[in-house]
Amino acid sequence: MSEQKETRPMSRSHTLQSHLVSPSDTNHLQTIFGGNVLAYIDEAAAIAAMRHSGEIVVTASVDSVDFHEAVKSGDLVNVEAWVATTGRTSMVVYVHVSVENPATGDTRTTATSFVTMVAIDDEGKPTEIPAVFGGTEEEEQIIELAHNRKNG
Repeated sequence: MSEQKETRPMSRSHTLQSHLVSPSDTNHLQTIFGGNVLAYIDEAAAIAAMRHSGEIVVTASVDSVDFHEAVKSGDLVNVEAWVATTGRTSMVVYVHVSVENPATGDTRTTATSFVTMVAIDDEGKPTEIPAVFGGTEEEEQIIELAHNRKNG
């Protein structure tokens, strides 16, 4: 088994996207379709993983998605993602989704997720990636969440 040749800071992978929820994004309850949130999560996770690895990535699994709050038409959805842990070719990406009231600036967590992405080479084969390390208290908490996600 080969050792990873380098490590990169978690901050390198940080991704932030904002989306304005329009009526066409919502269901009959005027709340966002869950599938839209899942698409935002997958896209942000892929961008974070590409930033970390410097490679093309594919989604291996959506390990978990927990929905906490409803999102309504007119709300802003902020999606943040960080590579939390790495294997030889895979990355576990933590994604935090919040809803923001644009008039007041108030935010609430609406969903959290862990997504496993795999880096691939030009031939579509898994390729080795750098390890990740945290540099702030928040990043260390994300790493701990990722390590504990299957235990509880």
